[in-house]
Amino acid sequence: MNWKLGVEGAKVRSTEEVVQALQAALARVGVVLPSLRVDPVTGASDEPFALVDLGRCNVRTAQRLTDVLCAMPAGEELSARVRQLNREQRMR
Repeated sequence: MNWKLGVEGAKVRSTEEVVQALQAALARVGVVLPSLRVDPVTGASDEPFALVDLGRCNVRTAQRLTDVLCAMPAGEELSARVRQLNREQRMR
């Protein structure tokens, strides 16, 4: 994988690599988002990171994604980590 140095020297993957990793992670739990891709507008812009277009899916895929997410433990450790990542993202 091509790693880039991002803010404060952190390793950052390209948007394409993130999309591929997300596709693989979703596939491991039986979810396929057929329209998942790098957003073509922001991907062609001068912005350092393009948006990820999660796209559209049918109701069965939406239900499967909901089932997978609801089956995950939502303990305080996970919630604290999500809050930390959200704070870090806002600082960038």
